[in-house]
Amino acid sequence: MTTPRIAIAGAGIGGLTCARVLQLHGFEHVTVFERESSPEARQQGGTIDLHADSGQEAVRAAGLFDEWRALARFEGQEQRKVDHATAELIEHEPPEGDFRPEIDRGQLRDLLLGSLAQGTVRWGRGIGSARPGEVTFLDGSTEAFDLVIGADGAWSRVRPAVSPAVPRYTGVLFVETRHDRDEALLDLTGQGTMVADDDGLMLWAQRNSGDHIRAYACVRADENWKPSNAELLDLFAGWHPSLLAFLEGELIHRPLYSLPVPHTWTHTPGVTLLGDAAHLQPPLGVGANLAMQDAAELALAIAEHGVRDGVPAYESVMLPRSVGFAERTNPALLEMVRERPARV
Repeated sequence: MTTPRIAIAGAGIGGLTCARVLQLHGFEHVTVFERESSPEARQQGGTIDLHADSGQEAVRAAGLFDEWRALARFEGQEQRKVDHATAELIEHEPPEGDFRPEIDRGQLRDLLLGSLAQGTVRWGRGIGSARPGEVTFLDGSTEAFDLVIGADGAWSRVRPAVSPAVPRYTGVLFVETRHDRDEALLDLTGQGTMVADDDGLMLWAQRNSGDHIRAYACVRADENWKPSNAELLDLFAGWHPSLLAFLEGELIHRPLYSLPVPHTWTHTPGVTLLGDAAHLQPPLGVGANLAMQDAAELALAIAEHGVRDGVPAYESVMLPRSVGFAERTNPALLEMVRERPARV
């Protein structure tokens, strides 16, 4: 018997995990289509924590647990909260155990890419739209498959095949800055994550590998507001100078979006979704874990039951789970970044 032809849209960690687990179970005709021209086309984002009961289980299913563990930063589990006005430590969670160690997203992606059969990922071959059993590429050509899996993120081109839902702005804006080997900022951040907040403003910093830091100023704001450094410093007036140093440098504006809650669909043979394509929600530590859990469980369900029965079996578990998380993370974001007197 020939194995089914499976197309995966998107070479993020979700799509790559699904492809890897499928290949481990003998599925030879799995292709990941990615619109970016190469693995180096863009920076892959910051650090992510893989949870023992979800992301780590997906790594196990992919047969890469030992390789992941060698890269994971267990010290990155440290959590620090400092006073916004004095920068003094007021809460501290030491990096104990191994429930949620950190790893740079790029390192994890490279690990998954290196595990796939040669030629699995078609770079520069983006999917423009899909319908059950067929994809239309950005160049207008089409190709038939037994299953199309949308792992193509927030603005998925595959999602319309099963759902009319589109992401909505949450009302919260993150403004990102990056800092390399700054000893003062590294000391404040610690080995993992540091947070400070006051009056509807939050500053959140994370240590990445190689002593790099990504920091995020978090505020309720208009979706299209793009503050300058001076405007951001004015907004955070009264904060300790050592914390204001996180706001220096190039600013990257990241308005946060989420899909409506609940987001579900009626099973449509020949197409399904995973990760942010299925359940985009605020970045509060669960998105990457859910994407990898989805990916592994979908692949395992197909391996056990075949495409026809495996996909609905997967969706019957994934959809209620993702709704449950979204019902918590969306209110949690608004609780974390509260309304404040308008200054923008």
